[in-house]
Order: sequence, then C-alpha cells, then structure tokens
Amino acid sequence: MRTALLQLNVSDEPTANLAVTLRFVREAATRGARFVLTPEVSNCISTSRSHQNAVLQPEEDDMTLAALRAEAKSHGIWLLIGSLALKTQDADGRFANRSFMIDPQGEIVARYDKIHMFDVDVTPEETWRESEGYRPGAQAVIAQTEFAPVGLSICYDIRFPKLYAALANAGAQILTVPAAFSPVTGATHWHTLLRARAIETGCFVLAPAQTGEHASKRHKTRRTYGHSLVVTPWGEVQMDADEAPGVYMTDIDMGEVAKARGRVPSLANARPFDGP
Repeated sequence: MRTALLQLNVSDEPTANLAVTLRFVREAATRGARFVLTPEVSNCISTSRSHQNAVLQPEEDDMTLAALRAEAKSHGIWLLIGSLALKTQDADGRFANRSFMIDPQGEIVARYDKIHMFDVDVTPEETWRESEGYRPGAQAVIAQTEFAPVGLSICYDIRFPKLYAALANAGAQILTVPAAFSPVTGATHWHTLLRARAIETGCFVLAPAQTGEHASKRHKTRRTYGHSLVVTPWGEVQMDADEAPGVYMTDIDMGEVAKARGRVPSLANARPFDGP
C-alpha cells in the first residue's frame, strides 16, 4: 500500500499552516498515496495559552479539520490527521489533543484524545507541563480501515508499552504515532522507542513528525526533532525522513505483519503472572 508521511514545520498561525498541509496532501495523492498521515498538532504549535485561546476552535468549527476532510474526499484517500489542538467545553478551559481517521468519503471514522500528558523536566532549561493546557483522554481507539485495523496514539504515548500491547491484542496491525518530539529526547529515544513498539507487537509503526524551529510572531519559539519514521513489524526502519519538511512516500506490505508474528509470536505467548 502506497503511504505518505507528511513532515511539517507549523507555526502558531493555523491559516498559514493549513495552506502548506493541503499542498502536501495533494502532492501525496498525486504520487499515488492511498493513506496519508500528518503529525501531532498539525494546525498550530504555540507556547502561549492566550494565543491558543485566540486562534483555536472547537472540533465542529475547526477549519483545518473541515478542509482536510474535504481534501480526503476529493482524492478518495484515507487520511490520518495526526492531531489537532482543539477547544473543549471543559470548565478549566483546557484543550484537547485529538487525532482523527478520515475515510475516502471525508467522514470521520475514529477519534482519539491523547492519553499520556508530557509533564517532564528534560533539562533545567526544557520543562513541559502539557496537562496544564490539555486534558488527557481515557479511551484507547482502533480505527477500522479497508487495509488494516489501525491503533491510534500520539507522541508521548510511545513511552507506555501497555497501550500498544492492548491495541495489538485488540486487532491492530498498524500503530500510528504522530509526534512533535523534543530534539533532546528525540536524539536518544525516538528511533529506539518506535522500533521497540513494532517488535513487541508485530505491527507496522507509522510516525509522522513535526520538525525544526516553529515560527512565532509574538511568543517563544519551539523546536522539534523531525525524523518521521516507518518501522516494519520486524523492527526495521523502512523510512527515515531526516529533518526537512516534505512528503515522504513508502510502500507497506501488510503481509509482513503475519510473517513477523509467525516468526516470534510474542503476543500469543504472553502469560499472566503474579507479583512482584
């Protein structure tokens, strides 16, 4: 199956970001992609909650979601919107970090809200408290597509293998990990974590990523790691996008899932245990 991962360098201006994303989706479709994936927070990267409040919208009004649904329908493709930052009705004003699977008719077939919040102290200079601005989800989600069941996740979720084991045991053959990964942790952990989740589950892992320094006219900028990856069910890196924004194409053979699981049936061999 011809697949395209879009590696983006979005700013804090959703309108400008959407124009680039639509151009990349059209390029991917023209080049024959049946499944196109965008990264985490494809609509806006901002370090300012006040700015997010000014430019973000709830799901029903979000222009990026509407435009990408229309684009998927226009080209007859499956489209994973890695995630969008969206307003919610929460009393505390926190946003949702929500992934969408869009079918070739432009319909939403699955939604997933990021479960694990990036509350970390990477270095004394780089600290994050994602839960202050975003409310965590609580539901694991598999999207049923014509080519495979797809387990949805987002970025920091990759550090929690029980989520991926649950998705694989529930039938997922592809795991999606759209991300806006820190350059510090990315350089050390990104490839290893994605390969580990593929090996443990015998799934393809598709990880479209944000990359570079993200422009902001009024607030502190942010950097992300890039390196959108496709990892096979045997744990091999099939594609590494490095750091440039763009459309990265590859062909995935779903027969590789059964082959890997047949060679090392770890899902079937897992046993319950007591302790420690």
